Amino acid sequence: MKKHPPALPTVGVILPAAGFGTRMNADRPKQFLELAGKPILLHTITTFLKHSSAPFIAVVLPAGFLQSAQDDILCFFDHNDASRLLFAAGGKTRQESVANGLQILPSCVQHILVHDGARPLVSNSIIDRCLRGIKTHGAVIAAVPVKDTLKKVTENFITKTIERKHLWQAQTPQAMERQLLDNAYIHAEKTGFEGTDEASLLEHAGISVGVIEGSEHNIKITRPGDLAVASGLIHSRSPAMKIGHGYDAHRLVPGRKLILGGVEIAYKLGLKGHSDADVVVHALIDAILGALGAGDIGSHFPDTDKMYKDIDSLKLLEQVIDLAGEQQMCIGNTDITIICQQPKLAPHLKQMQSNIARTCGTTKENVNIKATTTEKMGFTGRGEGISAHAVVLLQQTTT
Repeated sequence: MKKHPPALPTVGVILPAAGFGTRMNADRPKQFLELAGKPILLHTITTFLKHSSAPFIAVVLPAGFLQSAQDDILCFFDHNDASRLLFAAGGKTRQESVANGLQILPSCVQHILVHDGARPLVSNSIIDRCLRGIKTHGAVIAAVPVKDTLKKVTENFITKTIERKHLWQAQTPQAMERQLLDNAYIHAEKTGFEGTDEASLLEHAGISVGVIEGSEHNIKITRPGDLAVASGLIHSRSPAMKIGHGYDAHRLVPGRKLILGGVEIAYKLGLKGHSDADVVVHALIDAILGALGAGDIGSHFPDTDKMYKDIDSLKLLEQVIDLAGEQQMCIGNTDITIICQQPKLAPHLKQMQSNIARTCGTTKENVNIKATTTEKMGFTGRGEGISAHAVVLLQQTTT
């Protein structure tokens, strides 16, 4: 029986993240600022990647940051997730940036969600309501009713009180059938119209736009205070934290490669073991398993199993990170100490840090690795072996 390839997603997400956010007074675009250990934009991307609709995602970035930001983003995701990420350079306006994102979405995508890259706390339930809204109305936006009394002010004096009964505060996602958005862009180009969001483009083209319930938590990070609020909301949504400690030691012997933190280091001796004997990664694996209450490295990857013979320990770490993910846990941060008399490890620590951060799906700032000696005392001091300690903090992932 002939196998048919899996159906391609019909949902596409456009994340306009091409602005510079000057009101943040930061040294880089606000979407790249760190929030709970990861760039703001990465939180947003991850939520949509994990959504059950498995959408294509067009990330629209500042032209000057396009290649570097694309590389930084892709290193956080495996091949399957990365294959659904597309990248485009932003335009001079939001309208141009969204159009650039729309152009790179494949033709199979017929339902579009446009969402601010700097609005990282969108929930799956809001995304679900938007997708249902497309089927019901053709086009909808997430919004919340205005709660506060609104005042029209001229030169610091109130000139009018605005009735708030029928006022809503627009959020994103703004969702619509692709053809409706295409038509709205064609009409805007003909009339020279510049909208403030996708809903205004649709309205200008005479297309009705429905409203679905957003959330007060679905905030857009615009000013420095917003970052603190978002951080508090993330921590309130993911209160669970678990701590683990790991230790490993291996003997130095001739005829073996010396692998530490996934880095091959030129030295006359290597570490003896069934796998590549990477004590740095092994200590971290034991720390993660300890935090999960899931035993130790030997119980998961026994040295009696031929499939683990000389295996790259980073591959074992990948499996343990997946195990943590199944329990809705991810790396908060880790601190690793290597005890080694020889060789000198300082030149290699940054590469170890990068390898482990990439494998764990976190930023390098969340991985600290340091090396020390025992002043020639004990088995490490005599050059008989190398050991490592690791402490890890796991945090509950957000949904």
